Amino acid sequence: MSFDGSFTHAMTGELNRLVSGGRVSKINQPYDNEIVLTVRSNHENYPILISANPNYARVQVSRIPYVNPHTPTTFTMTLRKHLSGSVLKKVSQIDNDRVMIFHFTTRNEIGDLKEMRLVVEIMARHSNIILVDTQDDMRIIDAIKRIGADKNRYRTILPGDTYITPPNQDMVNPFAENVDYQKIEDLTKEFPNQEVLSSELRKRIQGLGKDTSLYLAQAMHKDGAVKDKFDKFFDHFNNPIPTMIEHGKSNSFNVYPFEDNNIQYDTLSELLDNFYETKARLDRVREQGGQLIKIARSELKKNKNKKKKLQKTLDNTKYADEYRIKGEILTTYLYKIEKGMTKIALPNFYDNGNEIDISISNQLTPSENAQKYFKRYQKEKNAVSFVTEQLKKTNDEIDYFENILSQIEIANPSDLDDIKVELKNEGYLKHHNNRNTKNKNKNTKISKPEEFITDKGVHILVGKNNLQNDKLTMKDADKRDTWLHTQKIHGSHVIIKDFNPDDETIETAAMLAAYFSKARDSATVPVDYVQVKKIRKPNGSKPGFVIYEGQKTIFVTPSKEFVDQLRENK
Repeated sequence: MSFDGSFTHAMTGELNRLVSGGRVSKINQPYDNEIVLTVRSNHENYPILISANPNYARVQVSRIPYVNPHTPTTFTMTLRKHLSGSVLKKVSQIDNDRVMIFHFTTRNEIGDLKEMRLVVEIMARHSNIILVDTQDDMRIIDAIKRIGADKNRYRTILPGDTYITPPNQDMVNPFAENVDYQKIEDLTKEFPNQEVLSSELRKRIQGLGKDTSLYLAQAMHKDGAVKDKFDKFFDHFNNPIPTMIEHGKSNSFNVYPFEDNNIQYDTLSELLDNFYETKARLDRVREQGGQLIKIARSELKKNKNKKKKLQKTLDNTKYADEYRIKGEILTTYLYKIEKGMTKIALPNFYDNGNEIDISISNQLTPSENAQKYFKRYQKEKNAVSFVTEQLKKTNDEIDYFENILSQIEIANPSDLDDIKVELKNEGYLKHHNNRNTKNKNKNTKISKPEEFITDKGVHILVGKNNLQNDKLTMKDADKRDTWLHTQKIHGSHVIIKDFNPDDETIETAAMLAAYFSKARDSATVPVDYVQVKKIRKPNGSKPGFVIYEGQKTIFVTPSKEFVDQLRENK
């Protein structure tokens, strides 16, 4: 199910039950198109995520942690000015459209009560968050996305403009009292095919996504009175049973277990946290780390092309020995070369005396022809040494940038700063500040690795990028701690803060190493483990690269559920 008008209705009901009457205690904007309003209600803090993300626009209470930018945006400061300390009276919805309104009571500069509204329009790439002053003729204070007349002729969304609601769809609100059930019954009879009926229902009933309309069509084709079937279906949105319906990797969220293979949650917000956690994280990482991804992919492509050329050059050097052999044969039989010859057949004493054809120049003496082959042999021999060295460096570069892309893939947005600093220090990302930027970056404080605690109270640390990995393994870890890493697979350094961990702890740490690696979706992952004292970092090696010996290997199957459960122990 998409976050359509009907799901918006259900979420509006949940928010009213949880936070209606609460007070706004914090306002943050951790990401470009998303804000978090923390509302204190019934002695509990509720972080309300309001997202105008083009791909994952939604409103929910989110318990997923986030990191705020160092400097708040102008929109954040505007919201704090007008809404900090205000009381959230209620949350409403315009008909059954994807427009949610937060109604706040606050005080103006002279202490008089006034009402402010935060309007959330959940409309894919047109999604927006708009602060409106209701006592000033619905004047727009500001919006997270400003829309001028050049982008929308129907309405502009700019500070000082009057807020105009999205165009009326002239469709039936299924939660209103004036539903024409006869028309619904006529449609059901006219279109016996469920898919066709679902399409027709979407044209007439407001707030139906594709999945919702299909479930409604299935319900309408069951036995019973039309009114009863219709009202029962939409009652699921008034009294939801938050459900994740599993379809392999393409799971969907819903307000009711309309299908088998489902997982049920306590709240719609908890359901959405589980559904969007990975999707939204990847989207935020792609958005904030776009430059890093572009650089890594560009360098990777460049080095793969270079590798092909070097390999071709190396393949051509296999003829080097042939040049040497021809030079030696010519030297042995100089007396047989006559003036004006361009080719000669001579016995090959490396091949049982079988004749070999040798091209020669009639412009050179016999001795010069022999020396020509020796020079070509020496040139190819030198090329082998050079190309082999370059090929190794190129393979190291390919491995490095594949590792960077793997780290970005499993990173949280807060981990990107370390990767950015690393690429600057390695010279792949240009410095846009003054000459001392490089030194400043080298002294930049590296973020902390993620910490987990086992049921037995053992602490396990997981590095998420090369700078974290180097600091964790080479500086912070005790030499008697245990170090883990996926075998020959890009992934995180993992440290068990225990000098003699038992098998269960090693397996737990191995599960973490496998999950925070490129092989997190694999069934069986080999993980090496060894004491930290056996880890070495070669001089001049890339960040994150180490070598080790004396390791043991354990095979595990990574599991997101297992990692989530460990996180709850903290």
